[in-house]
Amino acid sequence: METSPLELPADRVQRIAAELQCHPGDEQVALRLDKEDELRHFREHFYIPKMKDLPPIDLSLVNKDDDAIYFLGHSLGLQPKMVKTYLEEELDKWAKMGGYGHDVGKRPWIIGDESIVGLMKDIVGASEKEIALMNALTVNLHLLLLSFFKPTPKRYKILLEAKAFCSDHYAIESQIQLRGLDVEKSMRIIKPREGEEILRLEDILDIIEKEGDSIAVILFSGVHFYTGQLFNIPAITKAGQAKGCFVGFDLAHAVGNVELHLHDWGVDFACWCSYKYLNSGAGGIAGAFIHEKHANTVKPALVGWFGHELSTRFQMDNNL
Repeated sequence: METSPLELPADRVQRIAAELQCHPGDEQVALRLDKEDELRHFREHFYIPKMKDLPPIDLSLVNKDDDAIYFLGHSLGLQPKMVKTYLEEELDKWAKMGGYGHDVGKRPWIIGDESIVGLMKDIVGASEKEIALMNALTVNLHLLLLSFFKPTPKRYKILLEAKAFCSDHYAIESQIQLRGLDVEKSMRIIKPREGEEILRLEDILDIIEKEGDSIAVILFSGVHFYTGQLFNIPAITKAGQAKGCFVGFDLAHAVGNVELHLHDWGVDFACWCSYKYLNSGAGGIAGAFIHEKHANTVKPALVGWFGHELSTRFQMDNNL
């Protein structure tokens, strides 16, 4: 049965429970949702661990030959079945051709990142020119903050949510120290209300309105790793920019997990990893986004070998 695209997930669960005359948490509802899932065939494209192959558990409680129920997408996605084939193709090319593999084959290594940018643009909602696939997440976050965190005597704070992922917290703290600023004064952390676990949007917007003139950068998660809260990216971006702040997001737990429209939302910058919901594997290449409106305005910028256009990269004339 097809449902209206405007039907919210919670409403759909309630509707199905009513049709089945059972509680929304009943197994019948889950089985019905699985049956109607238009993406269920993708399950066959991944290896799902068997219970017997996992660390020791009480197998008397389960069938050891059953598939595990896998909830670790926040840590490492399931392995796609085609990974081994792709890796073997590249290893075979390396063995047979050596350095010529940079330029030839289905996936020339010199454009290894560029060859998949076209896929990434639809996942994050951006143009190819706004995306770079490189490094690891925290490296990209540091590079972005070096470009966007330009503190002044008036604007010297970075606003972030409480219990941000450790790497984000550490990166922000070290960026503040790098500028010789006082962490206690420049690191503005917003916490949920007493007795609550998630942040209310109105509280975030209220702090931006009241303290925005002293905030240089707003850096939030897209999805909070601890609570699962999906932050209202468009609203936070609009409010922050209205006060003259740069607004960025760590999308580690959002990319491949929720719908994103970074360009249309006007987000200034963002970064993400690819080994969680994008299933690239441990150590997979990360991504960064800078809105095209900043193409020639973020100065000075750190530039390197792959920051040079491929068409003229090998002219070696030291001209960008």
